[in-house]
Amino acid sequence: MTGSKLTKKDYTKTTLRAYFLQNGFNYSNYQGLGYALVMYPAFKKLYGDNPAKLAEELDNNCEFYNTNPNFLPFITSIHLAMAENGMEYDEIRGIKMALMGPLAGIGDSLSQFCIAPLFSTIFASMAMDGVAIAPLLFLICENVTLLAIKLVMGGYGRRLGTSMIDKLSEKMGVISEAASMIGVTVIAGLAATFVKMNVAITFSAGAIEEGVKQSTVDIQAMLDKVAPALLPVLYTALMYYLIKKKGVTTYWLVLITVVIGVALSCLGILA
Repeated sequence: MTGSKLTKKDYTKTTLRAYFLQNGFNYSNYQGLGYALVMYPAFKKLYGDNPAKLAEELDNNCEFYNTNPNFLPFITSIHLAMAENGMEYDEIRGIKMALMGPLAGIGDSLSQFCIAPLFSTIFASMAMDGVAIAPLLFLICENVTLLAIKLVMGGYGRRLGTSMIDKLSEKMGVISEAASMIGVTVIAGLAATFVKMNVAITFSAGAIEEGVKQSTVDIQAMLDKVAPALLPVLYTALMYYLIKKKGVTTYWLVLITVVIGVALSCLGILA
C-alpha cells in the first residue's frame, strides 16, 4: 500500500530534481543512481510508512538508465502517477524503458543541435559587436528555455499519466511485453552496429604454379556472407551471460574486453 497521495508540488519538485540526473554517473548503470535520487522525495512520501518497500523501490530504480535530463520529467511524472495508483514496478518499468530511448534522441537533438546553436549564434554575434553582457544573456536564455521545457514536460507527463491509468491498466501486460520487444530489438541493432569485430585471418588456396594465380580466402568475408555481424552479436551475448548468470560487473567486462581486444589484435586474429 502507498502512503500519502502526491500533490502538484511533489511533481514539480521531482521535475526540478531532474538537474540531479547526471549525479553519480558511472559506466555500470549510467544515470541509474541519479534517477533514484531524483525520485527519492516522492518515493519517501509514497512509501515512507514502509521502509522495506521504499528501499526496494530505490534499489529497482538504480538500474541502468540513460535519457535526456530535459525530457526526464515527462518520464518521472508518468512513473509517479502509475506508482501513486498502486502499480508495481514490473508494470511501470516497461513504460519507463520504452520512453528512455526516444526521448533521449529528441531531447539531445533539441537541446544540443537546436537551442544551443540558436542562442550561441545570436549572442556570439552580439559579443562580437561589443555587447559585454552577451555571454551572461546566453546563459540566462539557454537555462530559462531548458527549465521551461522541463516544467512543460513534467506537467504534461502528470496529466497524461493520471488520465491513462484506467485505460492502460487492463492492457499493461501487453504494453510491457511490447516495450520489452522494442528494447530487445534496439539493443540487437546497437550490438550489430557499434560492436566492431573483424577477423583478420586470411590464407591462400591452391598450389603455386607458374602462370596460375592463387586465390585468397578471407575469413571475415565468408562470415559476412553466412551471417553478417555474427561476431558482435556473439560477443554481446557473452557479455549478457557474464552479467546475468555470473554476476560479473561492467568494470570487469570493460577490462576483459580491452585485454581480449589487444591480445587478439597483437596475434593478428582480429583487425
